[in-house]
Amino acid sequence: MGNLASSARARFELLRSIGFAAISNNFAGVGTPFLNPIRILKITNTTDVNILVSFNGLDSIDILPADFYYLYDIGENKADCVGLLELAAGDRVYVKAEAGLPTVGSVYVTSMYAAQN
Repeated sequence: MGNLASSARARFELLRSIGFAAISNNFAGVGTPFLNPIRILKITNTTDVNILVSFNGLDSIDILPADFYYLYDIGENKADCVGLLELAAGDRVYVKAEAGLPTVGSVYVTSMYAAQN
């Protein structure tokens, strides 16, 4: 068993979401920017259309099929020169419809960070 006084603990930020009616062919932010550096990110698409994902609101970096989710385990990777990889506090997830607008569902963002307490 590790030293509990110095162990990092998994903590979760509040669930973020955007309903189908707010999703268009232009990027829209899903909830608010992250308050903490994020190590694990899950984006769930319960809409009936494919969703494009961005972290700057301009450039598409991934596609999330209708009624599907992706899990990004960013913190699993480590670079010797900089330590753990994380999405920075202040980053935000943006989404838009790939083609055609959704008629049901939402997009959800679940985010986990590490804390000392």
